[in-house]
Amino acid sequence: MLVASTRRLRAEVLIVLGLSLGQSAVYSVVQLLDKVSRAPLAQGTSTLNASRNSREYFDLTYQLLDIVFALVPVVLVFYFLAQQRAPSEQESAFERLGFTLARPGRDLLQGLGLAALIGIPSLGLYAAGRAMGITTAIIPSALDSYWWTVPVLILSAVRHAIVEEVIVVGYLLDRFGKFGWSTPLAIGLSALLRGSYHLYQGFGPFIGNAVMGLVFAWLYSRSKRVMPLVVAHALLDIVAFVGFSLFGKAVGLG
Repeated sequence: MLVASTRRLRAEVLIVLGLSLGQSAVYSVVQLLDKVSRAPLAQGTSTLNASRNSREYFDLTYQLLDIVFALVPVVLVFYFLAQQRAPSEQESAFERLGFTLARPGRDLLQGLGLAALIGIPSLGLYAAGRAMGITTAIIPSALDSYWWTVPVLILSAVRHAIVEEVIVVGYLLDRFGKFGWSTPLAIGLSALLRGSYHLYQGFGPFIGNAVMGLVFAWLYSRSKRVMPLVVAHALLDIVAFVGFSLFGKAVGLG
């Protein structure tokens, strides 16, 4: 019975990853191979938020649809967690991963601290990667300037934060633990996955995001709260996406 349950959980994990960040990792590896086979990575570019249509409101529609459908695997994760809750268990699926608003002030402060801890070294790593020729030029936003551009970029940042932290940290560490895997192994695999779906940006972002994954997964293993990680990730992406959209071209970034 235990073997059957473990097989079911492994199938569940493969389904979730196949619909979300596992799929992104596969595409990222292919995109990296495509880029390095064309020219040196230093000559390549990676656009994080691209325009989807030349007509304003069709572009807005596509952007919002992308955000909504990207969150469906997160809903699936919470559905799986809720379905497998023991009858005597009082904790909800959201409480199980610490994805709640139970302590907003503390989560916000921890998120701010994490964002500063990760964000500042990331800039240095990006510069070093560009100098070494192992990182593409990253363009955080290539959206045209409409009234909805900044709100959509903020929603996109929050989407990325929720998808990555809930699935790659909270959900996977929960499932890896049920496989009987050690915490260091679970943390390492989570970090490796995080790095792998950033490979399309080059080897520098792979290393940087893997290190970020180690820090985030380790913190989660101690606190069992994913919300501070979501806050930190969202803040990092909002600064990158919105900052570039408003000031990037003016200062010659990208």
